[in-house]
Formats: sequence, C-alpha cells, structure tokens
Amino acid sequence: MTLKSKVAVIGLGNIGTAVVANLVKGNRSVIIADKTFEKATELAKKLGNLAHAATIADAIKQADIVVLAIYFDPIKDFFKTYATELEGKIIVDPSNPIGLDENGGFKKIIGADESAGELLSSLLPKGAKLAKALGTLGAASLASAAFQTPEKAVQFYATDDTNINTEIEELIGDNGFEPLRVGGLNQSIRIEVFGDLHEFGALGKTVTLAEAKI
Repeated sequence: MTLKSKVAVIGLGNIGTAVVANLVKGNRSVIIADKTFEKATELAKKLGNLAHAATIADAIKQADIVVLAIYFDPIKDFFKTYATELEGKIIVDPSNPIGLDENGGFKKIIGADESAGELLSSLLPKGAKLAKALGTLGAASLASAAFQTPEKAVQFYATDDTNINTEIEELIGDNGFEPLRVGGLNQSIRIEVFGDLHEFGALGKTVTLAEAKI
C-alpha cells in the first residue's frame, strides 16, 4: 500500500471545517491552519489525533496538497505571501468568485465568462499545480452529503495537470464523495457558483455518479 499525500487545509470557515471533519471521518490525516492559530488548535483537539494544528507556513511546508479554503480575492495575495512555501505543491481551490449584491443575494465579482480557476492558474507560485475541487457544493451539503449510501454524491473537479488526478480523486474520495473530472481549468466555470454543475447553479442539488452521467 502506497502512502497517501500529506494534506493541509488552510482556512477554517464553513468549507474548511467541513473538509477537515470529512477527512478525519474518512480516516485521512490532515494538517490544519487558520489565521487565528487558536482556532486550529481547538478544532484539532475536538477531532482527535488525525487532525494536526500548525501555523500557515508550517502547514504548507509539511503538505503535498494544500487546500485553500479561503475567499477568492485574498488567494492572490496568499500566493505572493507564501510563494516560497507553495513552490511545487498541489493547490486545491474550492473558492467561488462571488460577493453580496444590493439585494442581499450573491453576484459574481469577476466577468460573466471568467472563472476563478483560470484566473488563479496564471498566478501560481513556481512549479505549483492547481485543481479546482471541493467547491461544487455549499458547506451544508459538503457536510451532510458526505459518505452517503448506497451511492456516494459526486464532487466534480477540474485540472490541467492530469498527472495529479490520482491525488485529487483520493482527496475527494476521503472526503466521502465520488470524484468526477470535468476537464481542464477552462471548464472550471461549470463547477463554480452559477455554473451548470454547481449546487447553486443549474444543477441545483447533489447528484450521484449515475445521475451526473445522464
């Protein structure tokens, strides 16, 4: 049995916390970090010995895969701040480029035909590889639909680097979902909010693999 890649989750908001909890439930060790270190230590204590708190820089250094569970806009500065630590890492981006509109709903904060995946791919630190994943469901479904039976719910992903497919699919599987690649990052708009394969887009719900292929 080969050792799985080391995973760090940066950012412990609703999405990050759900991902960490799912990984622990899936018996996957995970390094966790947040801008508030105490938040990481408290969550690690709550989840047990598979969750390990670290500072952001140390979490990135220790990991092979870095899940950036932070808002879309700050990721650009994050890439600059931690450029050295992120060199050569697999970066998983679940972010959605949205903000509040004047009616209390949500709107895209980038062009209608632009995607977070493609925009961030042009800003990657040296040697880093990007996968758009773990963001096709809202936080509530990410928590509640994990490990559902008899058939797992699907989590779609997109990446230009097909040589990291195995790592991404293991990560999604250990989150309790069935992975399904939709293509390269030029397809990531489909799995971001308002896209045809997002829970808060045309899809409108979680789906199984059989349903996704209809």
